[in-house]
Amino acid sequence: MKILLLGRDGQVGWELQRSLAPLGELIALGRDAGANPGGLCGDLTQLDALAQTVRSVRPDVIVNAAAHTAVDKAESEPDLARTLNTLAPGVLADEAQALGAWLVHYSTDYVFNGTGDRPWKEDDATGPLSVYGQTKLDGERAVQRCQRHLIFRTSWVYAARGGNFAKTMLRLAQTRETLQVINDQLGAPTGAELLADVTAHAIRQALQAPSMAGVYHLAASGCTSWYEYAKYVIALMDTAQPAIKKVATEIKPVPTSAFPTPARRPHNSRLDTTKLQTTFGLVLPAWQTGVTRMLNEIDHGRI
Repeated sequence: MKILLLGRDGQVGWELQRSLAPLGELIALGRDAGANPGGLCGDLTQLDALAQTVRSVRPDVIVNAAAHTAVDKAESEPDLARTLNTLAPGVLADEAQALGAWLVHYSTDYVFNGTGDRPWKEDDATGPLSVYGQTKLDGERAVQRCQRHLIFRTSWVYAARGGNFAKTMLRLAQTRETLQVINDQLGAPTGAELLADVTAHAIRQALQAPSMAGVYHLAASGCTSWYEYAKYVIALMDTAQPAIKKVATEIKPVPTSAFPTPARRPHNSRLDTTKLQTTFGLVLPAWQTGVTRMLNEIDHGRI
């Protein structure tokens, strides 16, 4: 089996290189063609070159881990967000369909309007609040032009590699006595390594059962707020990162309105993962499990 991975240098793409390697021949591409094997195009803004790359590689599976994920920046550069999140996935879908290949794509809880008090199901009505959310929803629809597709909606993604909310809290806790953290947005912090491992597992099964194609919600189990998430991280600081000396003595809960942003955030980012767990025979771990591991793994010198 030949797998084409796009977005190899991102948080999810980095973990996918590990999880997908045992499945077959893996061609992992970044944005810089000069650093790619054979000069292949991994830049989602180059639509024609992207299509030609797929035709040249002729993969059995395409995994697209590249996207425009700067939520606030997307409000001021909607054309770029649309190219990366909608047009490029559409190109990949059309090329995959022509080859009879599978296309794996990642989406977001931002396709919903964030209301209500229950986890979102795959067939719930969508209603994006931002340019980012709208372009990701349009991207989902484009991906579905490929009959053999797996779309994984996720939320609150983090990894030991790169920046994340937990690292920000650890950094602030070293310089501020009081931290103010939003407490009216709810979701489940989901590790990039969990996304990658589930992806590999799902691909293996879907290759044998094309009826598994579809949209799935994929997130760690449980639910928390950014405020409770911050409290959890700070509470683990002494054991997980003993070299870091904290000065923070208080964490205050504040509403979303305390931190205005260009893009509106959903208050309810909870995702119902029943369909995924039932279809693929999985049990998704509690969000605390991945966060604890990440806190123990990160290099305190790079926080």
